[in-house]
Formats: sequence, structure tokens, C-alpha cells
Amino acid sequence: MISLTLNGLAQINAGQSSTDFWNHVRFGGGIGLSFGDGFFSGTLAPSAIYQFNPQFALGVGLNGTYNKRKNYYKSTVFGGSLIGLFNPIPEIQLSAEFEELNVNRKWDDRLNIADENYWYPGLFLGAGFRSHNVAVGIRYDVLYDKDKSIYADPWAPFVRVYF
Repeated sequence: MISLTLNGLAQINAGQSSTDFWNHVRFGGGIGLSFGDGFFSGTLAPSAIYQFNPQFALGVGLNGTYNKRKNYYKSTVFGGSLIGLFNPIPEIQLSAEFEELNVNRKWDDRLNIADENYWYPGLFLGAGFRSHNVAVGIRYDVLYDKDKSIYADPWAPFVRVYF
């Protein structure tokens, strides 16, 4: 999945009006699409980030995902996240993201598996290389549970774009 986050840099001068708040907010998000033999997955994950200064930003995001594996299961996933970004130097981006997702899986009746509905937390720590508007890197879910996670692996690459 490729994740895009839009962001920018600005400074607050003393005496500026509160409408300058919106000059520091950047909108973005992620779109994911995966399909194969009898499988489909689609994700829409909008986000907003507030850029405090060139080194530090905080934001929130939403996540909506639909999965279907023919003759096996259907699932919907909804939730939100909090993200913090830190650039110790312009070329390096460190990130921490807490995600809380509600997972609703409905299994095919022929499988005799009980449907599931549960909350799943994720805490991703990441590092990447940043060049101008783009950051590319990898993140790791320190709370990963292979039986409950919607992700196949605790390691996930990311791409973030800032405007």
C-alpha cells in the first residue's frame, strides 16, 4: 500500500491572526488497492497534519478498508490514528503513529467459523529518507499480533508526499 500525506512548512509571526492556523494544516492520506485470484482489498485513509515548525508535525487520520476473499470471508475495517513526525535533519524523518481499528469479519457459512468484531491497536515506529516533498521509508508495528492484525507483516514500507 502506498500512503500519501500532504504537508508543508510555514512560520508563525507574532501578531498574526488565528486564521493562520489553517496555513499550517496539510491534508493528505492514503489509498490502497489490492486484488488477485478471488481476493479484493480497498482502503481509503484521509489525514490532516499540523506543521508546528520545519522539524515537528502532529496529525490525525481516518481509515476505512473493505476486504473480500471469495468463498472465505468479507471484512470491513474502520478507525483512526494519531501521527507524529520529527525531522532531526531535513533528510531524515522519524515517525510514531498510534492506530485503533474496529475489525468486522464475516466468514462464509460453509466454514463454520464464528464471525468476529473487535478493536485492534497498532503502534508504528518508522524512519525514512526525505528529499524535498517526498519521504520514503519503513515502519514497524510494535503491537503486532499475527492472529488479529489486518496487516500481513509488522514491517511496512511507506511513501509520504508533502505539498
